[in-house]
Amino acid sequence: MSREGSGTRLVAEVIKDRLCFAILYSRPKSASNLHYFCIDNELEYENFYADFGPLNLAMVYRYCCKINKKLKSITMIRKKIIHFTGSDQRKQANAAFLVGCYMVIYLGRTPEEAYRVLMFGDTSYIPFRDAAYGSCNFYITLLDCFHAVKKAMQYGFLNFNSFNLDEYEYYEKAENGDLNWIIPDRFIAFCGPHTRTRLESGYHQHSPEAYIPYFKNHSVTTIIRLNKRMYDAKRFTDAGFDHHDLFFADGSTPTDAIVKEFLDICENAEGAIAVHCKAGLGRTGTLIACYIMKHYRMSAAETIAWIRICRPGSVIGPQQQFLVMKEASLWLEGDYFRQKLRGQENGKHRAAISKLLLSVDDISINGVKNQDKQEPEPYSDDDEINGVTQGDRLRALKSRRQSKANTIPLTVILQSSVQSCKTSEPNISGSAGITKRTTRSASRKSSFKRGNSQIWKHGKVENVVLQVLKLTISKALCQDLEEILLSL
Repeated sequence: MSREGSGTRLVAEVIKDRLCFAILYSRPKSASNLHYFCIDNELEYENFYADFGPLNLAMVYRYCCKINKKLKSITMIRKKIIHFTGSDQRKQANAAFLVGCYMVIYLGRTPEEAYRVLMFGDTSYIPFRDAAYGSCNFYITLLDCFHAVKKAMQYGFLNFNSFNLDEYEYYEKAENGDLNWIIPDRFIAFCGPHTRTRLESGYHQHSPEAYIPYFKNHSVTTIIRLNKRMYDAKRFTDAGFDHHDLFFADGSTPTDAIVKEFLDICENAEGAIAVHCKAGLGRTGTLIACYIMKHYRMSAAETIAWIRICRPGSVIGPQQQFLVMKEASLWLEGDYFRQKLRGQENGKHRAAISKLLLSVDDISINGVKNQDKQEPEPYSDDDEINGVTQGDRLRALKSRRQSKANTIPLTVILQSSVQSCKTSEPNISGSAGITKRTTRSASRKSSFKRGNSQIWKHGKVENVVLQVLKLTISKALCQDLEEILLSL
């Protein structure tokens, strides 16, 4: 850590003589040996209510790629790179979160080492809060987040070598299914399906059939529903999935019996498990957290942090304190479980046990066969008679968010500037809507020339279009566009 200038700014050294982090209260002056950059308005948290972070997994990935690119850039080889943030305390916390994650993921720092680097001078960071409407009495800290990331790497939840950015950003959108992997190949959290796919009162609703192809392609075998019936479970079971109902009220906490049954189902499932409530945030995140705490001995705060990094807004209100209270008992259950079943690696669940053994030292999972309940299930989507619930509000808020401009191909933006584009009904059955982004490629340049040559025939129109684009898309993409314009 060093103080620059006349005491007006503090700079923390992340990589000696190469990478720094600073909190500045005025824009820095450029210098030949310094490169300043800021992500405060580029990587932004989309809040539900008063929540403001941590930033999601895609943003962590984007940030890490940005840093690595700058460090490898020939034009910056002799420059000190300084990531600075401004006076907004919430953006300071998220900027520090990204820097800390980079240190843990790419520099091999321990969570404590990363945290100490960021605590320069008299700096303090406000903790992250939940997506509840109203006051908050439980917070997670930067250190909780760094521990969560470190353990996620240790247990195989996080691997940026195989992370699919386009898939994450596509399917997290409400119109594309609103789903996130919490543990790759094991747990999906998703928004509750409805009778049919439609947009109603701000909600993007999807039928069970919309999810089935994706689930089949990703080895999902089990669906767990935590809210009241909004679709007929037979629509999943007829497609070959196991389906379980573990209802408890929106915004509430599960009983011990529900927690036990959830864990039994998950411990006996052969493939991946898809869990939903109404919004797939509160109840869903809470029960998945119970599994993580039991089988990976993560603390309640670390578990909540990881689930929110994967799926922002998860675990809400009293569900946070519930997990804190369950922490000790779930750890003990997990210890006893592993001790009792350590020698039971053979048999039906050998593969699942072996996989978990690779993640956590000398542990296995329950091999007791689960007896599915065979109960008649009359279909009804009118069970919710108590008006709008927490899940309704959260789902509506997420549905109404505007898509990030930098996830839209530039060709589409340009074409829409001269003609209106027709939009099709959302479909999550495949990944055709995922656009692979390429940078400075010849193919993209030629597509611009072919599809949009008529735009550039009108003198200085390109300058007008560029100015509009600069207001809506990232600086990096604007630079790409400028290169293309110069080549035309």
